[in-house]
Amino acid sequence: MKSFPMFLTMAGRRVVIVGGDEQAAQKSRLILKTEAEIVLAAPELEPELAALVADGRASHYDGPITPDLFRGAALVFIGSGCPGIDASIHAIAKEAGVVVNVVDQPHLCDATTPSLVDRNPVVVAIGTEGTAPVLGRQIKTQIETMLDPRLGGFAALAGRLRDAVAFRVPKEARREFWRRTFSGPAWDKHRQGAEREAAQMLKAEIEAGGIPEPTVGSIALVGAGPGARDLLTMRAVARLQEADIIYYDRLVDPEVLELARRDSERVFVGKEVGAHSWPQDKINQVIVASAKQGKKVVRLKSGDPSLFGRSTEEMAAAETAGIEVEIVPGVTSASAAAASINRALTERGQTDHVVFSTGTCRPGAPNPDWGRMLNEGATLALYMAVARADEIAETLVRNGAPVDCTVEIVTRASHSDEKIWKTTLGDLARTVAEDGVENPAIIMVRRPKLTAPAFKRAEG
Repeated sequence: MKSFPMFLTMAGRRVVIVGGDEQAAQKSRLILKTEAEIVLAAPELEPELAALVADGRASHYDGPITPDLFRGAALVFIGSGCPGIDASIHAIAKEAGVVVNVVDQPHLCDATTPSLVDRNPVVVAIGTEGTAPVLGRQIKTQIETMLDPRLGGFAALAGRLRDAVAFRVPKEARREFWRRTFSGPAWDKHRQGAEREAAQMLKAEIEAGGIPEPTVGSIALVGAGPGARDLLTMRAVARLQEADIIYYDRLVDPEVLELARRDSERVFVGKEVGAHSWPQDKINQVIVASAKQGKKVVRLKSGDPSLFGRSTEEMAAAETAGIEVEIVPGVTSASAAAASINRALTERGQTDHVVFSTGTCRPGAPNPDWGRMLNEGATLALYMAVARADEIAETLVRNGAPVDCTVEIVTRASHSDEKIWKTTLGDLARTVAEDGVENPAIIMVRRPKLTAPAFKRAEG
């Protein structure tokens, strides 16, 4: 390493920022996250910096630049906007023996500012020694998705309880206590917003000498989105990282599973041609049984669990067993399909509402009333409907939908092998049959509003 990473104590110390424009403002935003005193040295300050001074968050120095200005400072940032002036000020600051960072002049920097993932008091710093700042920001984005936004608050709570743990929990049991703290039910409660309940759970365990009560696991019904793993939500990634066991469907992309903990158990429960089919009752039983063993269970479903994902049955099974269950929303396939064709699901003045419907119901159940769904101004998004495209088209036309309604079909939306067709309602069945369209697919039928005739005001 050319640079050694370390964290500086900033409370009660002074940071001097030379400059009064946007470059100085950027450095000020970083230092405002600390408890340091900020001195802004410039003849004039741009509005953001002036507001900091007015609010008492920084002080303004507009006098001569001398070594005394910098002496004793924890850090000095120099960014006047003029490279020549910055080099001269750098020489003056070095006379004071301080650590200096000069904006956009790495050869004059004693220290560089890393990309930060801030979950105060948990802070992750990423540096590339100036070789690839863009890569540093990309790594920051990946870590941001891994760390729960509430992690800092929970870490701060743990810090406040350290003395109590040292007093009540035997030394040989403390490591296990802290391991459970950051992966157990108290953390689960905290991340769900139940901060008071989480604190009470930790305090009760400390009072008991760090001996946990028998715990029941939890179930998260997680939306894996349409396929591409970068369409997962941050919460979905967090649940995958925490899961002890994952039950997943066949439409879940293998790359999504790569985001899970390496040691998590993975069980395929999807239905696939030529493979064993898990009935829903069995899926309900196994996810509940795993949770009763104290495991964190993720039921990973493609798209959004709330849309045609049979989540209601799994939630009911969990609630009947007294197991905590949550839904983690995902990007539904219709949204991904609309993005793939670069067109909105609704368009002002044309389509002002969207209807989601399935093309495949459980055996013996009546078909959805597709005809009533596609009224004027509607976009009808049909899931699992390829096999019944002819019947659906016939029903829609019979109920008044024009045969020239625009139809867009997207298979495997967001995957590298997605395919797109554009046709009309009258040609839907032929397109599906002749082109061999297969599931997983979304069929979107648009029926715009009729344009009202314009009336010309009578003259005379």
